[in-house]
Amino acid sequence: MRRTLAALLLTATLVAIKPAAVEAAVLGDVVPAPVTVQPAAGVSYTFAANAAIYAGAGAAEEATYLAGLLHLPIASSPASISLLLNGAVGGEGYQLDVTTAGITIAAQTRAGLFHGIQTLRQLLPPTIENGTSQPAQWTVAGGRIVDYPRFAYRGVMLDVARHFQPVANVKRYLDQVALYKINTFHFHLSDDQGWRIVVDGWPRLATVGGSTQVGGGAGGYYTKAQYQDIVAYAAQRHITVVPEIDMPGHTNAALASYAELNCNGVAPPLYTGTGVGFSNLCTSKEVVYTFVQNVLAELAAITPGPYLHLGGDEADTLTAAQYATFMNRVQPMVPALGKTVIGWHQIAPVQHSPNRIMQYWGTTTSDSAVTNAVGRGARVILSPANKAYLDMKYTSSTPIGQSWAGLIEVQTAYEWNPGAYLSGVAATAVLGVEAPLWTETIVTADHIEFMAFPRLPALAELAWSPWSTHSWTSFRQRLGQQGPRWTLMGIDYYRSPQVPWAPLPGPGGRFEAENATISQGVAESNHAGFSGTGFVNYNNVSGSYVEWALPSAASSITIRYANGTTTNRPMNVNGALVDFPGTGSWTTWATRTVAVSGSIIRATATTSAGGPNVDYLEVNS
Repeated sequence: MRRTLAALLLTATLVAIKPAAVEAAVLGDVVPAPVTVQPAAGVSYTFAANAAIYAGAGAAEEATYLAGLLHLPIASSPASISLLLNGAVGGEGYQLDVTTAGITIAAQTRAGLFHGIQTLRQLLPPTIENGTSQPAQWTVAGGRIVDYPRFAYRGVMLDVARHFQPVANVKRYLDQVALYKINTFHFHLSDDQGWRIVVDGWPRLATVGGSTQVGGGAGGYYTKAQYQDIVAYAAQRHITVVPEIDMPGHTNAALASYAELNCNGVAPPLYTGTGVGFSNLCTSKEVVYTFVQNVLAELAAITPGPYLHLGGDEADTLTAAQYATFMNRVQPMVPALGKTVIGWHQIAPVQHSPNRIMQYWGTTTSDSAVTNAVGRGARVILSPANKAYLDMKYTSSTPIGQSWAGLIEVQTAYEWNPGAYLSGVAATAVLGVEAPLWTETIVTADHIEFMAFPRLPALAELAWSPWSTHSWTSFRQRLGQQGPRWTLMGIDYYRSPQVPWAPLPGPGGRFEAENATISQGVAESNHAGFSGTGFVNYNNVSGSYVEWALPSAASSITIRYANGTTTNRPMNVNGALVDFPGTGSWTTWATRTVAVSGSIIRATATTSAGGPNVDYLEVNS
């Protein structure tokens, strides 16, 4: 599943983005592709100044979510957008109708309404993502979309064991993947390098096992309250959390925390490397099974979702008999706790538990052990490492990531059929698709975004859309239209040359910070390669500034920035005082859109703390 490969940060060549017009999205011009789209010729709906959102019975939470995105009020009667829980499409499906009178999203479940909202979100201009209130003068093409998922399980996995991610980074990722109808978040909470969740009965797991990470450093762990906060945040976005405690291998953090889990009774040192396959719980000791039972029981109690992931891969120091003994003792613990077992596909040969699910990460299209397990009633989640692993490099020059499973450009991630991928495994046995992101070389939220986007939307389309809609030609065009949206969301994505990326709306272009005039600050190279950009790191001196000389006058600009503090860092932008709120870290990015006048744009820090990091300026108009 994982192999060691050091990341090499490279200096990127800066690429100018030429101004171009952005066409309004047509009905169905979204990712993932809908099941059916019926345009209505000559029909459209244009929002008026008094636009509002109406929540039918039971739809209040989804209406509040949409109101927060669009900065529109909620009305007490049918309005510009009506959300109704009386649709003809069941499960996670929805129907979206656009007429001259308004927009209606109808579904039988709240999850269906939420997915319909994500489709509507992409039919509206990218500028809705800039985080500020704006006039609702948008037009949406008329017609009907009827949509529902191909697979029940559409997941992402985030490894927080190799490099710990704070709660804010996890929530940010959940927000981003929700846009593409992802409904499962696989939370890899333990490995050799770190244990990331408090277990009351075994407290040293967190305080000792959570005290480091790859390369050293403080590591970290989640309290139960923090974990439950993440679970609740995901649930609001109709995403189910699947926690993983990897066992019996990948356990050095646990072994270092409690000596009795080792066969020799000696705790090994904490581990900060990236090698795999060297650790294992002692399968012959009864205390180990008490330990596992305690951990799973505490985790199940704070996890409302139906699954517990047991890992089960790369236990290379155990014999087949030792491995089977362990897994056959542990698997029944999960259904006894009211949950269903998920494990990496190495669990295939051991005894079958009810509704067991295997997650396939292999790089071949056949595995006899998996096929045999499916014959005994198991189902499969597909995560082939050479197609779906988001930590694989795009190209040999990608500045971070690994390549042991191969290079994965966007087309490679998109061009495979989950329903006919594994020989001897019928589409009916495929529960879904998951895109794992291992973090041996992934440290920051910026890194997560760069590796996930644009490949995550490609995999999301495979998991949601019917195979009959599959078309690389169509997908790359629809994907390219997502670029401005990601820019305004502050997502630092990889601009694959395979995709025709649309610029931001308006006649402007992008102007990099490292090409600007900088006073009392410096353009740093450690961000190079992440969007063809660098960023300005201000010194802590009031009056430091970055200034751009534009080829023509601008009236509106968008600045991409990072502010790792918890307080605003105000800047004077051409005479106007603009707040730049905290973003969680100095490598977590956001955008601010500012009205300006003239062709010389200067952003000046106004406090002795200096200004935020500034990545680039985009001219909107």
